Amino acid sequence: MKTIRNFLKNNKGATAIEYGLIAALIAVAAIAAMQGLGTSLNKTFNNVSGQLNSSVK
Repeated sequence: MKTIRNFLKNNKGATAIEYGLIAALIAVAAIAAMQGLGTSLNKTFNNVSGQLNSSVK
């Protein structure tokens, strides 16, 4: 019974799990931001490419 009580009072692993969840949240936010930036850059490069192609003709 004492072992179970000590196990329930021990919260050392909780901090590690919290840091892991925070790191995962930051990673998801970074991936989402990079995808949005990639889409924006793709549109910009396509626009520049189209303007260069039309000016060469």
